This record gives sequence, structure tokens and C-alpha cells, in this order.
Amino acid sequence: MTLLTDTWNGALYSGGWKPGSAGVSDVIEPATGGTLGSIGVASVADVHAAAHAASLAQRDWARRAPEERAAVLRTAGLLFQEHAAEIEGWIIRETGAIGGKAALETHIAANECFEASALPSLPHGDVIPSNEPRWSFSRRFPAGVVSVIAPFNFPLILAIRAVAPALALGNAVLLKPDLRTAVSGGVSITRVFEEAGLPEGLLHLLPGGVEVGEAVVTAPEVRIVAFTGSTAAGRRVGALGAENLKRVHLELGGNNALIVLPGADLGLAASAGAFGSFMHQGQICMTTGRHLVHESLFESYVDALAEKANHLPVGDPASGKVALGPIIDQRQLDRIDSIVKRTVDVGGRLVAGGTSEGLFYKPTVMTQLDSTMPAWAEEVFGPVAPVRSFSTIEEAAALAAENEYGLSLGILGDVGLAMDIADLVPSGKIHINEQTVSDEANAPFGGVGWSGNGSRIGGAQTNIEAFTDTQWLTMRSTIAPYPF
Repeated sequence: MTLLTDTWNGALYSGGWKPGSAGVSDVIEPATGGTLGSIGVASVADVHAAAHAASLAQRDWARRAPEERAAVLRTAGLLFQEHAAEIEGWIIRETGAIGGKAALETHIAANECFEASALPSLPHGDVIPSNEPRWSFSRRFPAGVVSVIAPFNFPLILAIRAVAPALALGNAVLLKPDLRTAVSGGVSITRVFEEAGLPEGLLHLLPGGVEVGEAVVTAPEVRIVAFTGSTAAGRRVGALGAENLKRVHLELGGNNALIVLPGADLGLAASAGAFGSFMHQGQICMTTGRHLVHESLFESYVDALAEKANHLPVGDPASGKVALGPIIDQRQLDRIDSIVKRTVDVGGRLVAGGTSEGLFYKPTVMTQLDSTMPAWAEEVFGPVAPVRSFSTIEEAAALAAENEYGLSLGILGDVGLAMDIADLVPSGKIHINEQTVSDEANAPFGGVGWSGNGSRIGGAQTNIEAFTDTQWLTMRSTIAPYPF
């Protein structure tokens, strides 16, 4: 059995596969420019109809026995494993990912479902001491309708990590994937849950543009919004959520530092740095955007990193013979190229890369930078590795902490020194003797500052807090006496 058949072509999913009121959008393969199919585009009216239907279906779902909800999530995880090769093929062609990155997505998607399957049967409350002769409890209950807005770069992981726990905890979900990756980040999830036996009305696939994104935030039935994307878009989602009294979980951008300490193994450090900056063409919120290298290793590190950049093959990932695929579209490539060129114009030095052919951008290494230059100060979201030196641990910590983002930090070398630095740099994630890109289904994920409003995804306790509401409940054996 194939999972991603033509039943979805030209359609969205809301009470079954059907045309979207706003027409269709072509699914483009960035490596070749070819059309892979089309996806139905939702209108604002489609969103409101879906939100209403979801709110009705959610009431019954919330009352289902924990084992019923758990069974659907377990089956979904098994289906991600069973159909991994098929889904990975779409991720490769639709997102420009190499095979290893696509396999990582299906692997984590399955694990997200398996982890979520445990949520329905975990404790959902506490007994609270009371000064009154009564029992006092806090208990968690499903929030209702959850909107999930996911981006193009890791479309499957960044959607399923919210969809799975939200459904497991008794909510309904409105899923808005990026139009550029609506099959990998939308159709695949919807088809898996269809086959897993999720009751109709609980999951709605609503691809669309900005107006659809705003509608899935403001729809009256929506209680929680889980958004992953750029800081600029996250600010807008956060403002809309505040205006409409919605709880909003924001996982935003990053300009993450990798610190290479004195005495670090040069070969291993350069390998970690190359992976951190060039994995999936640098189109990851956790990408290593700034390399801080101790002055004793600086020149050798730059040479080693440039050597790797010059020899990493770039091309069509469907060939299975490349390390980097294409940038997602021309607009994104133009932005990357502009940042590199503007940096060179103000004195930055290109050591490797800085050129493109079609949507394929060469892995790029830059030096002679200061904190004001675009490639250092901005989130590039491309395969660009800016490198600077430091002389003291205090200087390294200050440089790592100097920008407004706070998502991920990598520190390579002496663990004692790394621990000292870890206490000085605000960051949602810190990885000692690893680069900055890492994710596991059972670990809390999130950033501070411009990177978001803290860990709102990952791990049982974080997910329960994210997708349920808290209620205070008291009980007495008889009616309480009052003075009136």
C-alpha cells in the first residue's frame, strides 16, 4: 500500500479530501524546477468552518479512554516507520534535503508519535494541601482546538512535534504547513492519522498564505497556537494571539554560536563546525551561524573549514551523491547572497564559496568580521560559516551572548571551561562537545529572546503544560457552612 496517493492532489483535508476554496498551489521540486503535483489552498472561510467542526469533534475525543487515544498515536508511529521510504522520497524532492536528513525526519516523526502515546495515561494533576476540611486538587484537561503553523525547512518534524502531543492529550488540530512543503509537512501527517484511525473532524489540513495563517490564530474556537518560523512572523503571531487572548508557543529564529576552546581537537572541531553550518544548506533555526575560535587555533580552523566547504558536493539530492541540495526558492537564495555580498562590501573576507548556480549555493566561509557586519549580526538561514577569533573565555562568552537570539549554543573542548561558559550565555539549548543542531522527541525544545518564549515543545511535562489547561477542583463530604 502507498500512503501518498493522488487522493490529495489538488485538495486539502477538512472532513475528507476536497478542493480548497482559494484554488490550488503547485508543489515545486527546487532542485529541478519541476512540478510534483498541486495542493488545495484554504480560504479564511475554510479555516472558520474547520475550526467549528474541530471544536465539535474534540468534545467526544476528549472523553475517549486514554488507551483509545494512545492506540491511535502508537499506530501513527508504526505507519511513519512502515512508509518511511515513501515519505522520505517526498522530503528529498519537495524540500531539497539529502537522504540522511529525510531519514532523520521520518525517524523523529515516528518517535514523536510513540512519545505522545504515553501522554494520555500519565498523571494529569496533583493533590493540594488545604486549610479547609476538604479535598483540593489541580487537574489538567484538554484545551480544545490547537492550531499548528509549521515552516518549510524541517516540515515533518516541526509539524508532528506539536500535532502528536496535542491530539494525544485530547485536542483537535488545525494544521497549516508552508505551501512550499505542504506534502512533506501536511499530507504525510494527515494520511498517517487517517490510516491510524483518528476520528474524522480532529485534524484539518489547511495550506495557505498569510491570511490563512492569521485566521488559524484568530478563529474563536482556537485556544492554543504552536508556531515555528521566523522571528518577524512570530512577532505578528504573538501580537494576534495577545489581542485574541490565545496562548501562543513561539519557536523562532536563531543566530547560534559554536565556541572552539583552546586545545580542542582541530579535525573534530572543523567537522562539527561544517555540519553545524552546512547541514540542509544552513536552513535550520539551530544552524551554527557564528564560529568563535580561540586565537591559538583560528588560522588552522579556518583552513580546515574552508577545505571541507570546497569539497562538499552540491547538487540534486535525489541523486544520492551530494552533501548539500538546493535552497528552497529564489527569494531565499537572493537573501543569502545579499547578506554575503553586503558583508564583503564592508570589509568581510570570503575564504570559500560565496557563489551559486541555479538554486545551489556553495558552502561559504567568511572571516575578517566584526559584530556589525550582516553575516555576523543577522540570521543568514543559508550555508554560510562566519568565523572570528577570541583570546579569553570571558570574551568568548560575551561575543556568544551579544546578539538578541538565544536558541542553541555549542561548545567544543575542555568540559570544565565549557561549563563556565554555559552559565554565562542565555540559551534554550546548550551542547557541550557537539555542534548546535540537535533534537530528540523526549527533550524540551525552545529558545529565549528573539528565539521564542521558552521551551514549549518536547518531553512529557512540557507537552502536558503546553497543550492542556489547569483547573482547581475541591470536594467536601457535606455542604460547607457560610455566615450568610
